[in-house]
Amino acid sequence: MKTSHQEKELIEVLEVVDETDINNLVVFNDDFNTFDHVIQTLIRVCKHTVEQAEQCTWLIHYRGKATVKSGAMDELKPLREAICDAGIDARIL
Repeated sequence: MKTSHQEKELIEVLEVVDETDINNLVVFNDDFNTFDHVIQTLIRVCKHTVEQAEQCTWLIHYRGKATVKSGAMDELKPLREAICDAGIDARIL
């Protein structure tokens, strides 16, 4: 049997989990941007390593889109804006 203290703790934990919804920053393929431009943008904006950026770029190319970063909405919004400012289609899903 749970005590009221344990129940209160459980409710607090559930509230924290609910408030930290994870979103995905997804980049979409196009026929305009070069591989190098996308790679350099992911390195600059998302702080990817060269290897991470290259892998994401190949996924974007072959699958049509790829998640390049996951996190809270307020963390992803400026990244999305910077990627879009570079002329690359990105959305938070």
